[in-house]
Amino acid sequence: MSVYKYFILFLLLFSLNLITNAQNQKPRVIVTTDGEADDRASMVRFLLTTNEFDVEGIINSSSQFHWVGGQGWKAFHPVEWVKEYIEYYAEVYNNLKLHDPSYPTPEYLLSKWKVGNINAIGEDDIRTEGAKFITELLLDETDSRPIWIQAWGGCNTISRALKIIQEDYPEKMEYAAKKMRLFLIWEQDETYQNYIRPNWEHFNIPTIISDQFDCMAYIWPKVLPKDIQTYFESDRMTNNIIENHGALCSVYENNQGAFNAEGDTPAFLHSIPNGLRSMESPSYGGWGGRYVNVRNNVWMDPLPDSTYTRPDGQWGFHNSWSKQMEHDIESNKVEIRTNYFKPIWRWLDAVQNDFAARADWCVKDYASANHHPIIKLKNTPINLKAKAGSKIKLDPSKTTDPDGDALLFNWWHYNEADTYQGKSINTSHHAKTKITIPEDALPGDTIHMVCEVSDSGTPKLTRYQRVIITVIN
Repeated sequence: MSVYKYFILFLLLFSLNLITNAQNQKPRVIVTTDGEADDRASMVRFLLTTNEFDVEGIINSSSQFHWVGGQGWKAFHPVEWVKEYIEYYAEVYNNLKLHDPSYPTPEYLLSKWKVGNINAIGEDDIRTEGAKFITELLLDETDSRPIWIQAWGGCNTISRALKIIQEDYPEKMEYAAKKMRLFLIWEQDETYQNYIRPNWEHFNIPTIISDQFDCMAYIWPKVLPKDIQTYFESDRMTNNIIENHGALCSVYENNQGAFNAEGDTPAFLHSIPNGLRSMESPSYGGWGGRYVNVRNNVWMDPLPDSTYTRPDGQWGFHNSWSKQMEHDIESNKVEIRTNYFKPIWRWLDAVQNDFAARADWCVKDYASANHHPIIKLKNTPINLKAKAGSKIKLDPSKTTDPDGDALLFNWWHYNEADTYQGKSINTSHHAKTKITIPEDALPGDTIHMVCEVSDSGTPKLTRYQRVIITVIN
């Protein structure tokens, strides 16, 4: 073989290695939390999911609901709760490693715990340890991978971090902005509107501001469909999560054994690499919800119906569509509300089964627990081009299950995520299937097909692979 051919082969292998590494990289995440009861419940699930992420920070912050000096319900939970929960995680860590060796060590997680701006609602003047920590991560030029920064409470610690960059390193603002991804559970103080929006939004930072999350918060018994509610009721939660599942699950905040609230959980559900590709665009939809572009690169909830208008300013408790619909009892309004939350609840059976499996991993050996199927497509790229009227083959026959369980395949058309506006493509329960691109599809239209694979284990676990078809002439 000539030197030239060796060189070409080297470049090819090097490129393939880069692609493989990129596909295998875990999402980087930072959590900021005001420590409310539902934050603490979310933290249990988050810690059990840390094998899916590169955890870059867990940072105490405040919100309009909880801050140091707040009274009664608004009192601030002492910051040490984060350390305590990581210590509970440490008690089950060795068992978790039996199921996935990539779970981070308790020592690593403790090194990522910092205290941010907690002293008042929206206080973003003090250069706290937490704010400086975020700044350092965003300015670090040794790792340019994106970081999903989650605001489980207010945005004030994030705001302070960005102020440090603007004040001390203005020439680095664009670099930092390119690394940032924001997932906000409402705007729980005014710092997004007062500082982040006017100073940073023009950099087109991908930003999700969610109201859909509320179906996993305190109002879940009112707004979730009855068949989904069963996954949150006391029998299932007590038996599958809270009792006899180790130290971490034993401190899970609950309501007499039933689910209480995890309003912040969608912020990290969005970043779990489960095959739905939701991190590629908020419009795709996934476990953390589905969103529409409203300005720049800011994404919010789809309109419940044409009578709703999106706020110009802060999006939060005082003008939440969820709160407006919470007490609706008329059948037509209940239908609107149910459809509004569907981008999240449609996945919640799988989400809750995933939680139950991870709780099992705290106490069971590998052979006694269940693990997720591994979907592999055969001769089926995840991005396809096809002409209207053409037939294409979808083949996940290389899919395996680590426990040897039987697998149930389901190909379905996620038409809410399409830009194609026509009829739905029929569901198929065969592993290998053929679909026909609709004749009325226009060049440039996208069609989203989801391969959903569930195993026969207990609890039933589900993974996905989304295939996006772009229509061409």
